[in-house]
Amino acid sequence: MEQRIGSSSSKPLEGAGFDPAFIPGLTAPATGREEDAKDTKDAPGTDGDGTVADAATEAAPEAEESEKQGDSPAAEAAEAVEAAEESEDDEPEPAPDGPVFEASDRRAALVADHRGVRLRLDDQECEFRWDEIGAVETETARFGKRYTVTVHTPDRRWYPLEIDADSRRRFAEWDAALDEVLDAYFDDGAEEPADRA
Repeated sequence: MEQRIGSSSSKPLEGAGFDPAFIPGLTAPATGREEDAKDTKDAPGTDGDGTVADAATEAAPEAEESEKQGDSPAAEAAEAVEAAEESEDDEPEPAPDGPVFEASDRRAALVADHRGVRLRLDDQECEFRWDEIGAVETETARFGKRYTVTVHTPDRRWYPLEIDADSRRRFAEWDAALDEVLDAYFDDGAEEPADRA
């Protein structure tokens, strides 16, 4: 029986058994030699055989100089965006003198104020303006210290968030504070004029 020593000319094995990041239907990554050859052939300013054209080498220093001077449109746009962000940071949004509800634990946080309801769980966040909310529902666990707030949207979607309280006494405080915020900012459309003639 013979064994070959050295590199094999066959393709590397593919599949989830050999690569944990394998996704069927996607092409396998190219090997180092294939990537180097493709990079030099497909690079702008090169001839078909991979040699660099003279015009590309002459234009490169001019482009670098214009970028250093900031003459390029991309540099001007980036400066404009930075200036706009700085002006937004300098002027924080004034908060009205209204009720604010905040509850959090080690993983989850809920804030309800004049802007709407913001939910956070670990690194995921979502924000709902008051006009995007159809209903807000609270629920407490029969046993344990879990407080659940569910935000319902008009398109029949719901977003629950569970917060662990330090004690069951907090449930009554949180319900009262959240009701105060909902009464102040949430318009559920149930209010109708009393006088209809």
